[in-house]
Amino acid sequence: MSNKQHTHHDHEHSQDHGHEHTHSHGKAPVIAYAIGLTLAIIGLILPDSVNSIKPFLFITAMILSGYHAVFIEGVSDTIKQSKQSGTFRPNSHLLMGLAAIGACLLGEYWEGALLILIFAGAHFLEDYAQGRSQREISKLMEMNPNQARLVKDDGSIEVVPVEDLQVGDQVQVLNGGQVPIDGKILSGNTSIDESSINGESIPKEKTVGDEVFASTINGTGTIVLEVTKDNQDTVFANILKLVNQNKNNQTIIGSKIKKYEPTYVNIVLVGVIAFMLLMPVLFDWSWQQAFDRGLTILVSASPCALAAATISASLSATSNLAKHGILSKGSHFISQLAELDAIAFDKTGTLTYGKPEVTDYYFTGSVDETEVLPIVVSMEAQSNHPLARAIMNYFTDYQTFDLEVDNKIGKGLVSHYQGHEYSIGKPSLYQGVDKQISSRADQWSSEGKTSVYVARDQEVIGVISMMDLPKENAKEAIRYFNEAGIHTTLISGDAQGAAEAVGHQLGLQEVIANVLPEDKSNYIKDQQDRFGLTAMVGDGVNDAPALVQADIGTAMGHGTDVAVEVSDLVLMQDDLGHLVYAHQTAQKMNRVIWQNIIFALLVVVFLITVSFLGLSDMVLSVIIHEGSTLVVIANGLRLLRN
Repeated sequence: MSNKQHTHHDHEHSQDHGHEHTHSHGKAPVIAYAIGLTLAIIGLILPDSVNSIKPFLFITAMILSGYHAVFIEGVSDTIKQSKQSGTFRPNSHLLMGLAAIGACLLGEYWEGALLILIFAGAHFLEDYAQGRSQREISKLMEMNPNQARLVKDDGSIEVVPVEDLQVGDQVQVLNGGQVPIDGKILSGNTSIDESSINGESIPKEKTVGDEVFASTINGTGTIVLEVTKDNQDTVFANILKLVNQNKNNQTIIGSKIKKYEPTYVNIVLVGVIAFMLLMPVLFDWSWQQAFDRGLTILVSASPCALAAATISASLSATSNLAKHGILSKGSHFISQLAELDAIAFDKTGTLTYGKPEVTDYYFTGSVDETEVLPIVVSMEAQSNHPLARAIMNYFTDYQTFDLEVDNKIGKGLVSHYQGHEYSIGKPSLYQGVDKQISSRADQWSSEGKTSVYVARDQEVIGVISMMDLPKENAKEAIRYFNEAGIHTTLISGDAQGAAEAVGHQLGLQEVIANVLPEDKSNYIKDQQDRFGLTAMVGDGVNDAPALVQADIGTAMGHGTDVAVEVSDLVLMQDDLGHLVYAHQTAQKMNRVIWQNIIFALLVVVFLITVSFLGLSDMVLSVIIHEGSTLVVIANGLRLLRN
């Protein structure tokens, strides 16, 4: 059964987590930490003759170096979270603050200062590491253009803010300039670097009528474009929205750790107090001995490494995927992708290119095809039907000429040339067709292809077959998911024959055809019931209900705004090979997270044990404890690599 509650598109995981940092500390805490570190070193090297000054220096060092990491994030966040929940919800930073205060009560000012210095230093390093994994995504923010060259009615150019542009305005983009807004080219030819949008490093040739997108770089020529979207609705603006959502979402594991951290801290606090009170009674320890070991256990049990177990790994994974043009609305969905049980694909535009191409043609021996094909191409040039464009795109060697063409219902395209009547239409319009032609048409139809007949003076003389061909990378992607034990399904509104032909070519395990858009979500629900965690990959408005129903909705980047908006993952480059890469990265992320969790727990158990036995003091516990946190963070940063 699927574990989805159908609320993830409302971003239920975006709540404020106590330990979640925003990396906006600024310079003040770092400067204060540096001053505190300096005072601590001075206190350490001062001669014994000025011992009376040392406690003051160490306490000042503790306050300066730890006011942010301990007092603000420990005390303030604890108060804030407790008020919001109505119960006492401390975080792990509070444990460190209490341990440092306890050390001072024992007269161990240097140990207290060292504890805070190591903890706060590790905290800043943790922030730096997390910031590094976010910077790849945040670079997108800096790429947002803010000015445009508006072409006024008199032909003059005025530089205006991008937010002032309106749909229908004309904008000039100079050679080497940044495209300021989404639009369609009115004049000029150029090449556009679209790597900021789809991760594709090779520039695309663009000419009149082609779409261009905000933040992309104009290469070889000056162009004038017509604005087609408001600034806040551009493809790049939608990417930024996904980035912002991505920052606030966590993995399922990370959310659970955050959820139970206050409970864990409360147990540690109660346990340490009980330890301090009971040990002198049960084992004849001195009160100071029990207090000292209790504080060491307090430090050892702090779950800092555990809290960091998911953060660096999840942020690094999402950053890595963003560099490859794979955007997610949170690492929660990446984590789910690793556990995938089934995946369903839309056909047109997802597994196929979304436009028909000529695959086969045949003309009887009674005609010269080099004479007939120019007439066919010229007739199709008068039509805007996708099949007509496919014929024109295929037979490019033949020049077109002017013909009068009628599009007659029940007869197809009809034209007269040099005393003959020519017609092009679907096979059902014609009777008494030559077997050489009809048998080929039947064979191609069984392969999911669409055929049209060409007739001269009511006699069929040829057949042209077309098909929306599968994408080159789709077969490899399907093979990968099949070998990974993930059930693959094609869900299409096309006829059974066409859908089964594509499904057979690509090796999909199941084909569901003739599906109405409103029924697609029902089939996804059935997949969830039969297999478990299910993903849906699509690109159109008709896919939106299924994308919402799926545990992981995945949109092709060229798809409609609606499909992109409701999806959890977006493949900006329309490359299903990138979905394979995302699945592999997700699996690696989950492995790294569990490595971190197991390592962090083992360190905590080890430190508590040796502290209980009196084999470790506070300073050594702090060093091992914070060292384990840095190891966990470094392990997570490995996911930044390809």
